Amino acid sequence: MSRRSPAPAPVVMFDLDDTLMAHRAAVAAGITLHMRELAYDGDGTAASVLWHELEEQHYHSYLAGRLTFEGQRRARARDFAVAHGDELDELAAGAWFDRYFERYRESWSLHDDALPALDALALALPGVRLGIITNGELDFQSAKLERLGIRDRFEHVIASGDVGATKPDAEIFRVAIERFAAATPVGRAVYIGDRFETDAMGAARAGLIGVWLNRHGAAHATDLPDETAAARVAASPVVLEIAGLDELPALLAARLAD
Repeated sequence: MSRRSPAPAPVVMFDLDDTLMAHRAAVAAGITLHMRELAYDGDGTAASVLWHELEEQHYHSYLAGRLTFEGQRRARARDFAVAHGDELDELAAGAWFDRYFERYRESWSLHDDALPALDALALALPGVRLGIITNGELDFQSAKLERLGIRDRFEHVIASGDVGATKPDAEIFRVAIERFAAATPVGRAVYIGDRFETDAMGAARAGLIGVWLNRHGAAHATDLPDETAAARVAASPVVLEIAGLDELPALLAARLAD
């Protein structure tokens, strides 16, 4: 009697910012330090909220092709400075952002549950293949992974700036699977991210198992303000929800066992 060939190893891919890396915390720390250097008046909490809003606004303009990567950085700097009574021209806005970015980069760190989850996944799913899918520039996002000391844990890093498609477009997930399959056949594929629509639903629509990392117990997905995430999760059995990465290994071990 012939033996069955072992099933291909599962592929588990992650978003980077606010999934593995504590991006918002780094932003808050970076902008607060930058404000102190510039002697801007204002509450640090309110400033962090404004900076996050500007990041969302202008970064999505970049993803939509309305601004260059550098252009969205300068637009964020100009708008934030104007809100604090400081007008910047193009060159000054670039220099302003570069200085802020130094403070932001100094504040990079992983979420506390990131490394334990990666280690536990390797035990729970022997042979698991790990990857990153991120909206951003490949060099920039790879630099984060290197600085955080986790680049060598991931077989592939797929970035929208390199692929020419952004999450939740199915194309970026298709490219990711193709890159893994180029080496060996791909088993079940999973994607985990902190945005319900962009990450979890985007992955699910592309045929992967989408996992929404809802760290803050949001009743509404941050990128779907008019729909409750709970309703969308209930309507889609391929979307799973976790409150922390510590829940992921057991969840996937059970899910991928069938």
